[in-house]
Parts: sequence; structure tokens; C-alpha cells
Amino acid sequence: MMKANREYKSTLFSGLFNDVDNLRELYNAIADTNYDKNTPIEINTLEDVLIKGLKNDLSFTIDNKFVVLIEHQSTINNNMPLRCLMYIARIYEKITYGDDIYNEALIHIPTPEIIVLYNGKKAFPKERTLRLSDAFLASDESQSKFGSLELTVRVVNINPGFNNDLLQKSKILSDYTAYIQYLNSLNPTEETLSDDIKKTTKWSLSQNILKKFLTEHETEVTSMLMTEYSLDRALELKDAIIAEKDTEIAENRAEIAKQAKENEELKNQLAELKAKNGGQ
Repeated sequence: MMKANREYKSTLFSGLFNDVDNLRELYNAIADTNYDKNTPIEINTLEDVLIKGLKNDLSFTIDNKFVVLIEHQSTINNNMPLRCLMYIARIYEKITYGDDIYNEALIHIPTPEIIVLYNGKKAFPKERTLRLSDAFLASDESQSKFGSLELTVRVVNINPGFNNDLLQKSKILSDYTAYIQYLNSLNPTEETLSDDIKKTTKWSLSQNILKKFLTEHETEVTSMLMTEYSLDRALELKDAIIAEKDTEIAENRAEIAKQAKENEELKNQLAELKAKNGGQ
């Protein structure tokens, strides 16, 4: 089994939940389990593998389960099951390193669970399941005949008004959500972000929200959030550019289709005229 990546604290989310006690509390809330402090957790996040747009990821093993936990503040990417499949394959490769996979004896591996916590600004339902099979080109019938592969991603909306029962079960998640929501309510810009983070931290301390973590890591938290928001703005700009290009492509296709239709109509008109003139 891999050792925990204890230096992996590139975001506020991963910084908070790189602590095994916080992580255990969060998992208990999400999975409706009751693991106590005697239940070991081994963090085995692969840094900068799942990232590339999914920056806030953690992976860990608990009770023979391998869990990929992702916090997502932007639009949910429908390719996440495929990306997570690639990530899990890398984890299993490391877990089974040294084992002979060509041996007849079965190699036992932790059961995978993939969970996304969504707190983005765009509308999203209370919960949704993304499936790898939704991307398959062939029908389900061919899957049933020749073997199958499926991977599901559970997406849980943790914005206020959604899954409040979950937030009540985990104070650390509730505190984290409150911190992010307060910061977002200030509508930070590139120019005001540093001051808005300080305001949010001051408010959080006054409300006993993330008090221990913020007291110990205030400077680090500011650095984390400055980096996060810069990346988020870059991703938003990228999404806007892609959306604009998609619109342009759609408009071009519509224009091409219109021209093709007009050409077909002209062709038919010419054929009618020729027929009237005796084929001349």
C-alpha cells in the first residue's frame, strides 16, 4: 500500500481533508457509516494526475474500500467517469506493484467509490450519478454479450439548501462550505481577492468556523485560495472561449445546411425548367 502524500495541500479543501480525522468524519457523513478513530485511513492521492482541471482531489483507503473524493467549484465535467477510470487504474497499478497479475491466484483489491462534492455557482440537482457507459458508442446489448465495464461517479451538491442533512453530520464540511459561501458572497475580483480572503477569515474566526485550522494556517490558506481563484478564473475563461467556439461552429453548420438546402432547391428548379423546355 502507498504512503500518504502528506505534502499534498495545494488547496483549502485538500489541506483540510488531508487530516485523517477530518476525512473519516466526512466519509462517515457521505457514506452514512460510523467508523471510529480506530479505523485506519491511508491517504494515497496521486498528485497532478487527476488534476488538470480537477484540482481538488483526494484518494484514500478505508475498510478495504478505495475512495476518490473530489471537490468541484466549476461546472461538472461529463467526462469525469473516464478521467476517474484512468486515475483508478494508476492507483491499482501502484497498489499491486510487485504482485504477479499473470499468476492464477486472485489478487484482491479495494472496492472503488468515487464521490464528487459540488459547490459551484451554476444550477445543479441535489444529487446525480454519472456513468462511464453513457460515453459508449455501442449499445448496451453488445456489453451484455461480450462482457461489460462500468464506472459510476456520485455527485453531491453541498450548496446551501441541498443535502443539509449531510452538512449537519460533518461540522468540518459545514464549516468549509460556510467559509467558501461567505467568500463568494463578497464577489471577489483579482484586485480585491486578498482583502476578501482576510475578511472571510476574520468572519470565520468570529463565528468559530474552521477556527483551529485557520489559526494554525492563516497565511497558507490565503496562498491556497489566491492560487485556487486564479485557476478558477482561467478555467472560466477557457469554458467561455469553448462555448463561444461551439456556438460559432453550430452557426456555421446551420449556415452550411441552409446553403445546401438552397442549392438543392435551385437544382430542382433547374431540373423543372429543363423538363419544360424539352430537356434543353
